[in-house]
Amino acid sequence: MVNLTIDGKEIRVQKGTTILEAAKKAGIRIPTLCYLKEVSETAACRICLVKVEGQERLSASCNTLCEEGMVVSTTAPEVLKARKTNLKLLLSRHNTSCTTCVRDGNCTLQELSKEMNLLDNDFPVSFPKKKWDEALLLQRDASKCVQCLRCVNICGKIQSVNVWELRGTGAGAHVGIRDGLSFGEAGCTYCGQCITHCPTGALSERDDTEVFRSFADDAELTTVVQIAPAVRTGFAEATGLTKAQGTEQRMAAALKKLGADYVFSTDFTADLTIMEEGNELLRRIAEKGTAAEAAKRGEKVFYPMFTSCCPGWVRFLKINYPDMAGCLSSAKSPQQMFGAVTKTYFAEKTGIPAEKIRCVSIMPCTAKKYEAAVREVNSTGGRDVDLSLTTRELGRMLRGTDVAALPEVGFDSLLGEYTGAGSIFGATGGVMEAALRTAYFVVNGRDPKADAFKEVRAESADPALVKCWRDAEFKLGDATLSVAVASGLKNARALVEAIRAGLVMYDFVEIMACPGGCAGGGGQPFTDGEEKAFARGKELYRLDASRAVRFSHKNMEVLKLYETYLGSPLSEKAEELLHTNQETWEL
Repeated sequence: MVNLTIDGKEIRVQKGTTILEAAKKAGIRIPTLCYLKEVSETAACRICLVKVEGQERLSASCNTLCEEGMVVSTTAPEVLKARKTNLKLLLSRHNTSCTTCVRDGNCTLQELSKEMNLLDNDFPVSFPKKKWDEALLLQRDASKCVQCLRCVNICGKIQSVNVWELRGTGAGAHVGIRDGLSFGEAGCTYCGQCITHCPTGALSERDDTEVFRSFADDAELTTVVQIAPAVRTGFAEATGLTKAQGTEQRMAAALKKLGADYVFSTDFTADLTIMEEGNELLRRIAEKGTAAEAAKRGEKVFYPMFTSCCPGWVRFLKINYPDMAGCLSSAKSPQQMFGAVTKTYFAEKTGIPAEKIRCVSIMPCTAKKYEAAVREVNSTGGRDVDLSLTTRELGRMLRGTDVAALPEVGFDSLLGEYTGAGSIFGATGGVMEAALRTAYFVVNGRDPKADAFKEVRAESADPALVKCWRDAEFKLGDATLSVAVASGLKNARALVEAIRAGLVMYDFVEIMACPGGCAGGGGQPFTDGEEKAFARGKELYRLDASRAVRFSHKNMEVLKLYETYLGSPLSEKAEELLHTNQETWEL
């Protein structure tokens, strides 16, 4: 243990603790900009400076370790002056057109300027001109980059994709694409983690809100909106509501206010996905046997079936391990199943011509914009999902609306029913758990306990940093099923490499590109310095537990869809509308 004093307060901390962590433990705030615990601790911004008694130079608190007897001041005049000077230097290279920035009102740099009462800047201002293809779904504005290196560290350390790097030296140093590649060559998965961890508006998703408005304002079009499970956990944050105010019924009301004609929950097609994917898993086991059986036969490597609902993960696998793309479940994601069903079944039932329907998804994800545009995933002659918006874009569209005052409305019928199993798709492990609930029923002819497969749930507030993946074994009839769950692409890489090396053998593997799953998706609200994926995931499990029906195979509207239109899971009609071959997808 180490004893020290910070701002006159005596503190005792573990050896190896930084001054920043010690101050936080004592309730003393030190401002930061580039710092992200265990991810970005480079002290690049010099905003967290403190004065250590007996040392001539000021110290960066984020990477200076506490020492016995150390006396620290966080508010000494020279500290406050240095922080302000460093902030001015950062702003001298930053485009401060805040009113037209997506981060206006939720920008760390903006907040620091207010906190330090920065009213002018005596340094000459010069920043890079914006050069970026505005059609790309990931947007970068170099004029707003403060070279904090968060994007570099998130993309490298947590996602192992390494799109970004610090290029050049000295005054010419800047963040750019790795090895001077074009963005299209860099292997970006569109997970959006660099966006959610950028403290300014340097990175963002392409803004498609005006496209939505053009749909909603066209009297000849019918705008059908689907809302993903994890959006529920970010809606209140995006609109400034309390959790009690930010209900799914108010979310539906808000979209009706924006001009949507029909509002449904993507949870409906999450249940549909489970029906297809769960039966696909059982068919695969019947044809190829289990990993346990393969091991008995002496096979050294056994490839599992991978979940396929995360397009960031699909891109990652296709880019890095193209020979394994055939292991992906052919089931489309709930987003794409919803689009296909909307343009066929829903169109027929309502009498609305498919060409007059515009299907819009609200997703916690940036990669869904990519997925919706993949030609090979669309099966109705055009785009099944015409537009995908993030939770943040929904929040921006609702600015100026008193959302709390909107009367609550329910989801529309026909495609509106969902179960607890559909809700947990947004939490890491949720797809696996929901699929196993239904697979158990198909094999055994009876329901398992609803929480029988909870071993696959995240056990930590930061699963990406605590354990690479979780695994478990379950009995499914006479078979023993080995399963694994990973979130975050660095963890996905470790798991895939272990599978390829024959170090582990699984039957079914769920992978989500974003740490914590969709709840921590790249399209969720900005919460700088605070990882909320685990807490949001717990909220989805709470919603699951509160539902009267918690099994996808008991969704009566899904069963009616099969009875009157699709026939049965994996039928010819279901294969046509609800399945895809990711090996053919364009990157």
